[in-house]
Formats: sequence, structure tokens, C-alpha cells
Amino acid sequence: MNRDELADFLRTRRARLQPGEVGLPAGERRRTPGLRREEVAQLAGMSVDYYIRLEQGRGPRPSRQILNALARALMLTTDERNHLFHLAGETPAPVSGPRRDVPAGILNMLAALQDVPAYVLDAKYEILAWNPLAGALMGNLDSLAPRDRNMIRWMFSSSDLREHLSDEERGRFARASVLDLRAAAGRYPDNQCIRDLVAEMTACSPEFAALWTAHDVEIRRDQRKRLFHPVIGQIEVDCQVLDIPDRDQRLVVYAPVPGSRSHEALRELRLLSEI
Repeated sequence: MNRDELADFLRTRRARLQPGEVGLPAGERRRTPGLRREEVAQLAGMSVDYYIRLEQGRGPRPSRQILNALARALMLTTDERNHLFHLAGETPAPVSGPRRDVPAGILNMLAALQDVPAYVLDAKYEILAWNPLAGALMGNLDSLAPRDRNMIRWMFSSSDLREHLSDEERGRFARASVLDLRAAAGRYPDNQCIRDLVAEMTACSPEFAALWTAHDVEIRRDQRKRLFHPVIGQIEVDCQVLDIPDRDQRLVVYAPVPGSRSHEALRELRLLSEI
């Protein structure tokens, strides 16, 4: 265990975080940037005294549980988390499941993308964040529980699944999503949420079960999509998928051809939704 480097690493990462990024009120003006030591201890569920000793390079060797708690509290990337473990003389533990915390920079990007629908998916196809235009296009996402914002559950629980699969473009997306989920199951073999989703879809959808048991694996790529909205009708967009590797998430952007009817229809939807 390298106590001095561990202490320096913790101080540096604490200083770069702002209260709002971790769900804490900003409070009064701060004399130094970043979180306070007691705030990190609170977020990590440990005593303030123990955390202070770690930052001063005089604490005992932290357990794997403590290291995982610190990684979550300090919002470390996968690489930073691994480095934290190495500094503490531990082998990085495998990540048990897809992360749900969307980076602040991605949330800012969503807010800036006003003219195109955009949202963030995790590895099990759950929508974690979205911009207003995506919400207007896809329905009232805010009113849904997190488990009900899962695109695989939407597709394979739908009453028009057979029609969906018979369409070349939509069927290709549905099949690719199952293969993509199998790849995620391989990355997170112990994740109960993925197991539950697979069990649920296998029980309710023979089509899903057939695709799952084929044991094919595929990572989702960009593709053309046709979408129907009851107000603006059918639109065509290029579905651009941008990886967020530190979180195993994806930023999905529905980009219409500039000046096309679909482009104008999305502008109309934005105005109608007052967003």
C-alpha cells in the first residue's frame, strides 16, 4: 500500500468535485474548491476521522468495501477506480453491474441538443437521461418508473411485436438489442438486474427466448430509423450511437437530414411541446 500516493489521489479527486454534482446543496461560499472531507465521508458511509486519516497518509489499509464506497462517492471513472485499488495494494474487483450515474458533461450535452432528440442508455437498454425533445417524441418518460424505461421491455412486451419483427429495419434493431444484451450479460455475469430482465423477457416472449438461446453476440452500431408520432407523423433519422466508455453507457442521437421533412417535423414537435 502506498499511503502517500493514496492520500494525494484522494485529496486531488475531492477537490475537483462540486456539491451539486453529487447531490449535495452548495450552501455558503467555500474558501477552497471541491467537497469537504466530511462530505466525502458522508457520501462513502464512513467516519470523518477515518477518512481524514486516509487523506493524511496515516490510516490503516482500507478494505475493498471502503475502496468501492470511495470510488462511488468521488464519482471515479473505471480507470481511476482501478488506480485507487492499486494504490491501496488491492486487485481491482470486477464491476458488478452497469453504472447509472451519467457524467455531468453528458448531461450538459443533452441540455444543449435542443433540435434533435437525444438520450442515454445503459448496458441493459434502460434510458437513464434524455433531453426534452426525446421526451416529447418517446412519451412522458418522467412519469415512468426506471424499470419501465427499458427499451427491450418495451419491444418484447408489445402487442405488435410480430409486426415489429417483420419490418426489416425495426426487426434488425430488436434482434441487435438482444444480442447486445447478451454481450452485457457476459461483462456483468453476476448482475441480478440483467438476470431478472432476461428471465422476464424469456418467460413472456418466445421471440426473445429464441434470439437469446441462439447465443449470438453483437454490439449495437449506428443505423437508420423510422419513427411514428401521433402528431407529427412518420420521421426518418440517422440513429447515431456514441459510447461513454467510463460508464458503459451510450449517448443516442436521432439526427434528421437538415432541411428534410423529418427535420421540420421535429421542429414542429418542439414548438408544440413548448420546449
